[in-house]
Amino acid sequence: MMKKNIFLLFSSAVICLSAQALRLEPIKYADMENWVTRNITESKIIGGNGKTIYEIAPKATVNGNKPYSNAGGSPWANSNAYAKVCGVVKGSTTVSPAKRGGSTVAKCEAKMENVKALGIVNMDVMVAGSIFLGQLFEPVTSTKAAFSKMEMGIPYTKRPKALVYDYEIVMPKDNTRTKSTGFSKQKTLQGRDNAEVYVLLQRRWEDENGNIYAKRVGTGRERYNKSIPWTRQHELPIHYGDITKEPFYKSWMGLLDGEKAYYARNSKGKLVPVHEVGWDTADATPTHVLMMASASCGEPFIGTEGLTLYIDNIAFGF
Repeated sequence: MMKKNIFLLFSSAVICLSAQALRLEPIKYADMENWVTRNITESKIIGGNGKTIYEIAPKATVNGNKPYSNAGGSPWANSNAYAKVCGVVKGSTTVSPAKRGGSTVAKCEAKMENVKALGIVNMDVMVAGSIFLGQLFEPVTSTKAAFSKMEMGIPYTKRPKALVYDYEIVMPKDNTRTKSTGFSKQKTLQGRDNAEVYVLLQRRWEDENGNIYAKRVGTGRERYNKSIPWTRQHELPIHYGDITKEPFYKSWMGLLDGEKAYYARNSKGKLVPVHEVGWDTADATPTHVLMMASASCGEPFIGTEGLTLYIDNIAFGF
């Protein structure tokens, strides 16, 4: 019995030391305690309803149909949007504050947004709730080329070991997804959708024509295909250099270019795609970090209604 107790004490000590091994550097406003509440009024032709949209930034209330840009130095944007399509004003809310684990968290959910006005517009759009480091440009006027309407990533030069966060997944039983862009007929796709969290470190540069290129410095990416109860201080490891030969590598961890390329403003102020052209050396220093948490892992406007990701206390671990 004595040996067993000693073993249990030793094991507990090791677990405790392991949990405390990382020094956490919180991302600004990632404790999810501060939200901007935006109250917009949708067009009368679709009902003239009031719609509340939320942003992760210092507490404030904004009334009126006004484009939003990151307030109070917040690095966060999300999938909520003030849209104006064919002159019709519509609000979309897929990210909101919620309570989990005794604190305020970000709730990201997948849902269908409907915009219907006889003879003018008739759209059903699948929107998966997501938060990300960057900026969304409003008003959104179309669902085409979704990535070109946001700037993904912020300047960052450190080399953390992991992304650390609290989270919960609520996964519907559906083994299908819905694709609905608003401009074509809805499609039912086979296969269960996944929630996803990722952090990508890039080293970017710009050529004389204003094109932006990048090499991938670090990669941390996880997908979740089942419900997971509230979990504190989950660690998502960041792997440096070329990971394509590693046993944990999946195709969806690969480089982002072509239709998968995200956008950023070049030195001329123009929004252009960031072409990831290769894997950097394992000791390279990044210039930017991309981080997203989403209630879907597919292309834009694909998702499973009801799939929900709760996330809180996002930090870099060193």
